[in-house]
Amino acid sequence: MLSVCFWGVRGSIPCPGRATVEFGGNTSCLEIRAGERFIIVDLGTGAKPLGDSIMRRKCKDVDIFITHTHWDHIMGFPMFTPLFVPGTNVCIRGPVSYNDDTLASIIGDQLSYRYWPVRQSELASHIEFKELKETIVDMGGGLTVTTKYLNHPILCLGYRFEYQGKSIVTAFDHEPFRNLFPTNPEDPNYNEAAAEEGEAAAAEENEKIQQFFSGADILIHDAQYTATEFFGRHLGWGHSSFEFAIDSASRAGVKKLILYHHDPNRTDEQLETLEKKHQSENSANPDFSIIMAREGLTVEA
Repeated sequence: MLSVCFWGVRGSIPCPGRATVEFGGNTSCLEIRAGERFIIVDLGTGAKPLGDSIMRRKCKDVDIFITHTHWDHIMGFPMFTPLFVPGTNVCIRGPVSYNDDTLASIIGDQLSYRYWPVRQSELASHIEFKELKETIVDMGGGLTVTTKYLNHPILCLGYRFEYQGKSIVTAFDHEPFRNLFPTNPEDPNYNEAAAEEGEAAAAEENEKIQQFFSGADILIHDAQYTATEFFGRHLGWGHSSFEFAIDSASRAGVKKLILYHHDPNRTDEQLETLEKKHQSENSANPDFSIIMAREGLTVEA
């Protein structure tokens, strides 16, 4: 069995409070379960309750895949309980995403006295960092992980988990590729050849993303904005709209789309309204379901 369990579903910043109880206020963290094994994706603040759960299960080997190192995706690291338990082996994989810094230094530097009272050298577990590019990782036991670069202000990876003929794909944080060259001939910076090349390059990269999603049993996709919000003032911020995520998943033949990385200002009432709206608009397509991510939700591929 391949499934996903959500421990944190928000983007940008934690947002606890009465208005976010139903969907949850923790930042990005989820657990992929393949048979008896599990893999963690991202260490946002949802990593705290997940880490406590791992300790209750008495697990000694923990595999983590980081999509990128923006703070909302790694800020749960200092409170991840398995790090403090002797005999625990923690492997953290992810992209190298900022100049000459290593994955270990970017994540581990949170554990310095200027930020936190416990230093990385004081942790009791054995921690290994492995830097990733586009590749296929064989996790053994029939579980593979394929990585794909996404479109975000720093290097960011999507992951495709495949196990016993089932697949779960993650795509957060991601913005559709677009032509960055002027396309209006009246623009003083317009260059016809550059404009055509930009259009072709953006189309090619968007097609690669579609292929990465193709036929997935579950796609967990960034949907921080509505289309109006996205085109209004969020172009270039590295996120997607609900409408884009739904269109991409539908065209890729995805079976279940889980909308993820909720805007911290989005209330439970607003998310529920958006979920019902998009489910209603999709009601004529029984082979494609749309779900809004909630903390505690488990979905089987």
